[in-house]
Amino acid sequence: MYLVFSRRHRRGSAHNIDVSNVFGLLNIYKPAGQTSRWVVDRVQRLVKPAKAGHAGTLDPLATGVLIVCVGQATRLIDYVQQMPKRYRATFMLGRSSATEDVEGKIIALENPPIPSRLEVEAAAAKFIGQIEQRPPIFSALKVSGQRAYKLARKGRTVELQPRPVTIHWLQVAEYEYPQLTLELQCSGGTYVRSLGRDLAEALGTAAVMSKLKRTAIGKFRAEEAVDVTTLSRENLAQHLLPPQTAVGHLPVIWLSQPEIDAISRGLFIARPAALNEPPGAEYAAFDGCGNLAAILHRRGDGLLGPVRNFPPE
Repeated sequence: MYLVFSRRHRRGSAHNIDVSNVFGLLNIYKPAGQTSRWVVDRVQRLVKPAKAGHAGTLDPLATGVLIVCVGQATRLIDYVQQMPKRYRATFMLGRSSATEDVEGKIIALENPPIPSRLEVEAAAAKFIGQIEQRPPIFSALKVSGQRAYKLARKGRTVELQPRPVTIHWLQVAEYEYPQLTLELQCSGGTYVRSLGRDLAEALGTAAVMSKLKRTAIGKFRAEEAVDVTTLSRENLAQHLLPPQTAVGHLPVIWLSQPEIDAISRGLFIARPAALNEPPGAEYAAFDGCGNLAAILHRRGDGLLGPVRNFPPE
């Protein structure tokens, strides 16, 4: 059963549903002071025995969009994580902390420079595009099998290598020293507090992040997000988004029943490739009722095969 997608279970339906068969996404507004795991745990209690998982961690300090995938949609988390993310972040210049935000011990710099708005904007412009970013030592990245933040808390030396991230756009929203507010869109894997750190260093100073709001992930907007504390088994269907929203950036293919039968057995099907279509291209494949049936990928010989199957339950 595909809740939300099937003709019998449209979004907003007042009918009771079997939550063990949920297959969709929830756009949750994460409050400040709570972990992303706390949000997932609340959803998990509603959908047990179905699984739940989030697509992109937000630190306890942060608020805003947290996408929670439930049921078979947990297999679509990677696709949500590939979507660009938008943030509004506030920093305090002339200060530093080991955590790069106000959660850590803040150290005020002695006689730090006070850059002008023009200087800040000029420095920010240099971070647009693909950059090499060094993640914060207080992060969930693993070092020799252990979380970096756990090693940092023990006073261990943590060395994280820079990695490529993309800043699609970056602008100075507000600036009145020492407070600087940035708005940006970036790729997954970007640490906004580290972007503030690097921008401050380019200005000859330091910065700690004091606020962070994720305003969007792809087409998921903060103003449309739901308060997780208001969710219940009775209203879950009203807020559940169809799994196709996780793969809206993929081209669509409609499958016949024989093709669905073949794909469900792990077989390949023949579909002519479009002009200049590269091997490995992926598609969202739907059945005749509009249910997401599979994610398919293109082989070099013109065949399409399954990456993930979503059989009806």
